[in-house]
Amino acid sequence: MNQRTIQVDALESEAIYIFREVVAQFEKPVLLFSGGKDSITLVRLAQKAFYPAKIPFPLMHIDTGHNFPETIEFRDRLAKELGVELIVRNVQDNIDSGRVKEESGRYASRNMLQTETLLDAIEEFGFDACIGGARRDEEKARAKERIFSVRDDFGQWDEKNQRPEVFDMLNGRIDLGQNVRVFPISNWTELDVWSYIKEEKIEIPSIYFAHKRKIFVRDGMIWSADDEVVYRDEEEEVIEKMVRFRTVGDMSCTAAVLSDAVDIEKVVEEIRDSSISERGARIDDKRSEAAMEKRKQQGYF
Repeated sequence: MNQRTIQVDALESEAIYIFREVVAQFEKPVLLFSGGKDSITLVRLAQKAFYPAKIPFPLMHIDTGHNFPETIEFRDRLAKELGVELIVRNVQDNIDSGRVKEESGRYASRNMLQTETLLDAIEEFGFDACIGGARRDEEKARAKERIFSVRDDFGQWDEKNQRPEVFDMLNGRIDLGQNVRVFPISNWTELDVWSYIKEEKIEIPSIYFAHKRKIFVRDGMIWSADDEVVYRDEEEEVIEKMVRFRTVGDMSCTAAVLSDAVDIEKVVEEIRDSSISERGARIDDKRSEAAMEKRKQQGYF
């Protein structure tokens, strides 16, 4: 058994322990599922945690309406194959009702608008624990957060008021109106996730593998030109290149990378050799030095 396998096995055991603690300590948990690699990994871990029973909580996606079609197709198909309830709530509904205002311009994105829809859904269903795939290696605001991260009755996160988690003790006690965001793969790295996907032979959307795509380049970043969702100036030339996506979010804020990694083995090799963070391809993280932290304080996952 090589060192990588030993590490992945230890991380898997920790994540399974966290899942079981969630079900033991909370009355109505939900797994936030986007069809991306991290949430797909969470689903596999949840399957293992409760096998041979089914996953004992629903999946929920806060759909911006600007997601990559490949991930939406995968999301629906996986939920159906597993026989798990899939709840979808749409940002478009809040735009139509006037509760949030859509951005405009060349850097417009609906990613910031997800917060209101998420908080509405938590209140609608009475969820007291929302399980997500955030990892500490992704972004420095996420590195500050505990595995059980308490939100107040407005859905807000206070980075100065967190509970200690010594000796793997997870405290899920909450007051009326509070809820907890749970991060079972918080201690994983991007490479750990890909190594796990490889070892478990987990199916993932084709968008994660290199494929020919119409793209254009702006600010040194590669954007998809296949959809009207992504704003493009007339002078920005469309070309076709082999690209893939390391992280998958709203199309309007997720850039691609040049790649020839057409299978999982090559993806793992590419990630191992990369010197750039996967969140380096997310324009929403570049709005300010503390962009993610501010969104978390407002109720973002």
